[in-house]
Amino acid sequence: MGYGAVLMVRKALMSVIFVCCGFGATAEQIVIAALGDSLTQGYGLPEEDGFVPQLDRWLRAQGADVRLINAGVSGDTTAGGAARVDWTLTPEVDGIIVALGGNDLLRGIDPAVSRSNLEAIVKVADSSEVDILLVGMQAPGNYGADYKEAFDAIYPDLATAYETGYAPSFFAGLTAGGDPDAARNYMQSDGIHPNAAGVTLIVENLGPYVLELVNATRQ
Repeated sequence: MGYGAVLMVRKALMSVIFVCCGFGATAEQIVIAALGDSLTQGYGLPEEDGFVPQLDRWLRAQGADVRLINAGVSGDTTAGGAARVDWTLTPEVDGIIVALGGNDLLRGIDPAVSRSNLEAIVKVADSSEVDILLVGMQAPGNYGADYKEAFDAIYPDLATAYETGYAPSFFAGLTAGGDPDAARNYMQSDGIHPNAAGVTLIVENLGPYVLELVNATRQ
């Protein structure tokens, strides 16, 4: 029996154990892990106002039987995500949202390094037969045009190469009205993290992409 087959058998057996013992999801429930940084974790907000709880409520309002796992760690880079993706993908996990890269930008990390780390995450999820949604992040212009071009291309390139789901931008919901300055009204005082109202807009934009991920896991 090959490695892939062994992995599939192990995942199936562990899922049965989790359900029979009363842990985790119901038989029909889809489990999605949200792998990210402070934006995913819900930094500076009451727990119920964070990204994962708000997304969970949005999905349930659409009739999706889903359980979300908050795998967001404040300060995490793509390297941190790559280091912990193996144990994040427990046997019950059906899909993963990958929303990392913001802290790479804050630190000015070489886009080639960020690309390698994100690709490592995608490869682990792909080998585990877990469906993937890559959420894009855009570099600011202060690092120069070459840096921005290289960084911005990471997400669509990987999504195409590995045929994953792809949402162009985590923050797109804040500028949906066409006015970038309006986004300031939806940020916390640090200018980096969204407030509760901002998270609501982000969820409304990303929600349909996550719903596609949920539906993909059922196929």
